[in-house]
Amino acid sequence: MSENKFTCLHDKHVALGALMSPFGGFDMPIQYKGIVEEHNAVRNAVGIFDVSHMGEVHVTGPEAQKFVNYIFTNDITKMSVGGIQYGMMLYPDGGTVDDLLVYTMGENDYFLVINAANIDKDVAWINEQAANFDVKVVNESEHYGQIAVQGPEAEKTMMDVLKLDCTDLTFYTFKCVDYAGDNIIVSRTGYTGEDGFEVYASHKTIQDMWDMLIAAGVQPCGLGCRDTLRFEVGLPLYGDELTAEISPIMAGFGFFVKLDKDDFIGKDACAKQKAEGVTKKLVGLELHDKAIPRHGYEVCNENDDPIGYVTTGYRGISVDKSIAVALVDAAYGKLGTPLRVHIRKKYFDATVVKKKFHDKSYKK
Repeated sequence: MSENKFTCLHDKHVALGALMSPFGGFDMPIQYKGIVEEHNAVRNAVGIFDVSHMGEVHVTGPEAQKFVNYIFTNDITKMSVGGIQYGMMLYPDGGTVDDLLVYTMGENDYFLVINAANIDKDVAWINEQAANFDVKVVNESEHYGQIAVQGPEAEKTMMDVLKLDCTDLTFYTFKCVDYAGDNIIVSRTGYTGEDGFEVYASHKTIQDMWDMLIAAGVQPCGLGCRDTLRFEVGLPLYGDELTAEISPIMAGFGFFVKLDKDDFIGKDACAKQKAEGVTKKLVGLELHDKAIPRHGYEVCNENDDPIGYVTTGYRGISVDKSIAVALVDAAYGKLGTPLRVHIRKKYFDATVVKKKFHDKSYKK
């Protein structure tokens, strides 16, 4: 096992007394003051995350649009410069290589943002598929640092503290800005269900921005509340809700799989799943008890026969209920179905509910 890598903000997390732990091959902050306090800061005011562990891949060349559209489930031909799309890269059998964002930087010029744990795997996959296309693929993950400023006060904070006017950005758009001599990318995106922004810049610029935001009293937030925030609003985590075995159709993200566009990897498999139905599907669960379901816990039918497992589970912070998302046999996926979760030698009653437990508050 290789040693964990450090982000450009690692020393600052340690100086702030963060609880550090390995995640996606990086030594990352899990919490500072505490998950509940950090979660509530983002829901009610503003918080800042270090997301420098994410990967960035630049794809250019005469066939860049054709190529990215071939490896991506969404349809980038509908996107103008300054637009962002969410979607997946799939294996031919419909399993998920990764979920990612695609930024349209210009004509035949795309910026792909991939998950930290998947950087090496994704880059190898992209390069392998690129062999038959006239494109240039550059892994820029080492160059960029990234912060996320999230919460209802994010827009004001960006202006007041960083002097970045983001009022012109709508949800899922971005702009390139000259910032103290550094060409940075600012997008109205995030992973919390709240309004917010993500900034991609050189390590030095990201370090300077972090210092300014912390000095202004913005709450630093760790991966602990990043997980509780995204989970409550139904956003998937690769490795939990999307995997090589879990397709976007099984996960309920068929909206991001555009079957009406030209051929893309995994198209036939997804079309078949949509037409014939899936054998397993992701569902929301609400427990009737305060017991907390965790990743990997067994989900059973009313006779206590195993029919699936929990992918993510928590005592919801914003909703104050024991909730989970689980991959179960499709026959048990209907809303209102009574199920049971096996927690520490006991079985706890649960009901199938929608996977979104808390409403998103994006600025459209």
